[in-house]
Amino acid sequence: MNIEYRKLLSHESSIYRTIRLESLEEFPESFEATYQEALNTEKLRMETDIENQTPEKFVLGAFINQKLVSLCVFVKNEERSGSIYQMYVNKNFQGKNIGTGLVQAVIHEAKEKLNVTEVYLEVAHNNESAYHLYKKNGFYDTEDENNKDKISKVIVMKYTV
Repeated sequence: MNIEYRKLLSHESSIYRTIRLESLEEFPESFEATYQEALNTEKLRMETDIENQTPEKFVLGAFINQKLVSLCVFVKNEERSGSIYQMYVNKNFQGKNIGTGLVQAVIHEAKEKLNVTEVYLEVAHNNESAYHLYKKNGFYDTEDENNKDKISKVIVMKYTV
């Protein structure tokens, strides 16, 4: 299986939309947005970012035979940190290390192009497969000061480059 990891190009915003909607429909508990909200939105914010190739925001995809099967959004936060959002691997391709390859490609891109040394993400507390994927790739749980006394629906994780 030949997998290509790369940024989505400006003319590929529609394939982003297709896989984003798929992710929201397949795993509604894993994302803050809902399928219906996204479906009713004429143009998702990230579609515009892809079209404009915003340097501090990028979408990396995993392509198999030129078909997008996985995506991951990176947004630079502060001077040397950023966050991963919208990580998704099509269910037919899960368990094939595509998620690992994509996470590693995103971290590499953020480090090389944006000089990022810390990468954060949130994972739904009940999404064990995603949690283990991130742990396997060097992410660790952080103590969220704002949620110390509350039961949180997400786990905040960090990777130090």
